[in-house]
Amino acid sequence: MGNDPTMHYFLFTVAFLGSVAAHTAINRLLAPPPEDSATDITKIAKKEVGTTTAFSTLNANGSLIDRLDLFLLKTFHLDVKLEELHMMMGRPLKPTPLEMLHLKELLAAGAIGVLYLLIDFPGCLFGAIFFIIPDSLFASQIRKRQMAIMKNFPTMVDLEALTIEAGLDYMSAFERIIKASREKGELENEMQKMLNEIQLGYSRKDALKRLAMRTGIQEIRSFVGLIIQSDELGTSLVELLRNYAADMRFRRLNKAEKLAAQASTKMLIPLFIFIFPTVFILMLAPMMKSLISGGLGF
Repeated sequence: MGNDPTMHYFLFTVAFLGSVAAHTAINRLLAPPPEDSATDITKIAKKEVGTTTAFSTLNANGSLIDRLDLFLLKTFHLDVKLEELHMMMGRPLKPTPLEMLHLKELLAAGAIGVLYLLIDFPGCLFGAIFFIIPDSLFASQIRKRQMAIMKNFPTMVDLEALTIEAGLDYMSAFERIIKASREKGELENEMQKMLNEIQLGYSRKDALKRLAMRTGIQEIRSFVGLIIQSDELGTSLVELLRNYAADMRFRRLNKAEKLAAQASTKMLIPLFIFIFPTVFILMLAPMMKSLISGGLGF
């Protein structure tokens, strides 16, 4: 088997193809991008106000880190995903989308380096796993923010219905509710962003859609859909909002009852892991001590 010429040719072919693939990947990573045309419409469009991305500072002809960032963004289409995650996190100052990408790269490189030093194994699969792990951390922050938004959302819908019934239009009602709020939470901040966008020139419909996009919550999408539908068809918004608020409270009550019913089942896990072993040790310890010291005594 060791002297089989077919096996030698096969291994030579595999090695050759692997070398070509590695050479192609390195060339794509290190080669500068082609020159863009000065009349390219997409290039002109990117120069418009508000269309620049968080990765516009990366230089394709710059350092190796910049080239690696651009290579990953282009290959895996991470630019849109990271910016969407950052938007749904509330656009915090830290981390920025670029810092989120660097965190993913650092964890992946660290996992590959540690495995290579410990067991002399490249561990590319583990590097890919650690490259994905920060996404779960970002998703956890998004869920926490969404829970904070939904905490006051039913009350806000009721206040919106009452304010509209008093004679104000829905945008003026939003502004009045925000001014009357004692504590500015995540929901109030998102509403204020929506009002600021309208003042900057966005239409009401676009500002409402951007509100739903920034939060990523289905209830707010439905709420925005109700307002847009009422605005386009001229139907009564007060009754729609009251029915919607009642439906949200009913679903929240059902969810609480479901979680309460699952609590007894979930309690079995700590019982079996922590409490039952301790009870068995306390009950059997004297018997085991008697057996070791010379019998049961009867």
